Amino acid sequence: MKLSVVIPVFNEKDTITTVIDRVAATPFEKEIIVVDDCSKDGTRDVLKALDRPGVRVFFHEVNQGKGGALRTGFSQVQGDIVLIQDADLEYTPDDYGALIKPITDGNADVVFGSRFLGGTHRCHLFWHYVVNKGLTTISNVFTNLNVSDMETCYKVFRREVAD
Repeated sequence: MKLSVVIPVFNEKDTITTVIDRVAATPFEKEIIVVDDCSKDGTRDVLKALDRPGVRVFFHEVNQGKGGALRTGFSQVQGDIVLIQDADLEYTPDDYGALIKPITDGNADVVFGSRFLGGTHRCHLFWHYVVNKGLTTISNVFTNLNVSDMETCYKVFRREVAD
């Protein structure tokens, strides 16, 4: 199964090449789709100079927000599984195996990562945590799902789910 990693980018010139390198180093058959959402800090120049096999870069001329960048990226995927990777290094591509396993095992169509379950946890600001938990609870009420972190970057799904 081919993995399509969509990386929405806005003003991440200091981390974008590191993220791309780490994603490229994962042991999966993959394509990397980077969508620059009208960065103003030099990220666009870094991406224009980038010449890496398996990496396709798209540029927004007007800022459309993360959702717009993701829509652009999703429209370009060719893989079987789509994974969202933020460009700020908050999440590590080392987790990809655990994230895609429920899909490759045939047990799920969609997987959400969580910053609150599993091993060690990063310390979060109190009010960010409270608001996240509130929004997650509201989302769970309306979807009848039991998601622990609906605002997580890591969302993985079979491409057919989005078609």
